[in-house]
Amino acid sequence: MQTTLTATNVLGAYWKWRAHSIYYVRAGNRHPQRPPLLLVHGFGASTEHWRKNIADLQQDFEVWAIDLLGFGRAAKPDIVYSSELWRDQLHDFITEVIGAPVVLAGNSLGGYVCLCVAAQRPKSAAGLILLNSAGSFTSTQTVPKQPLVRRLLNKTIKWLLLQDWVSFLLFQWTRRRSVIRKTLYKIYLDKNAVTDELVENIYRPSCDRGAAKVFASVFKSPQGEKVDILLTQLQCPLLMLWGESDPWMNARERGAKFRQYYPQLTEYYLKAGHCPHDEVPEQVNELIRSWILAFR
Repeated sequence: MQTTLTATNVLGAYWKWRAHSIYYVRAGNRHPQRPPLLLVHGFGASTEHWRKNIADLQQDFEVWAIDLLGFGRAAKPDIVYSSELWRDQLHDFITEVIGAPVVLAGNSLGGYVCLCVAAQRPKSAAGLILLNSAGSFTSTQTVPKQPLVRRLLNKTIKWLLLQDWVSFLLFQWTRRRSVIRKTLYKIYLDKNAVTDELVENIYRPSCDRGAAKVFASVFKSPQGEKVDILLTQLQCPLLMLWGESDPWMNARERGAKFRQYYPQLTEYYLKAGHCPHDEVPEQVNELIRSWILAFR
């Protein structure tokens, strides 16, 4: 079955993985001297979040984008979601569908999953591009003991978030178009980049059956490997693109941590928020293009 990603006029298709339907798109032609490029979205997003990048980068690369299981047009089964699950999904997709090592590019959660693939499934990765990547480092600081009241409050909040009815109500609130727009306004530096199309692309998959349980899995999923451990296993070239106005992370501070464990990386800081690929796509596309062509 095929569909069309309207913004780029490229055909999308479905791939069956572990009995689940996975949506992906492909654009451009394969080049003998250039690896394919695989784009991976963040939490709550989908292949559409890369529409501005696919439209441009397909001129020089074979470009793929995929919906992680539980998001976008992919199936949303009631299972345990984890970075290991998505890592294996990407690795199998690269092996079975693309058929060649790729340059992985991921934003936020997608960045962390791409890092897992590149570090733990190195034969699938010719290079790695992280855009405001998620994932925690091993803590080396002693956490001060909190007052008893604060500790009890934190435990209560964690317990509540594990309750299905609480996560369901929270999901129903956050999936509202008005709330999605307000959240995007917070994480995008350029508010003009928050369009009706973007809001709809995030809202639409939330209407799918099973979407609420995927949302709830955030609070129940086991934590993956620490970023510093993954970086010690990494062997391929690494490009880091940071939207330095991201309110969810201190880009400069995180960049320093990445450099500590992988000093040979290349990085750029852009005037953008959490999703620089969508907010300043021209800059991101050119940096990706020049970096890949240089190291290949």
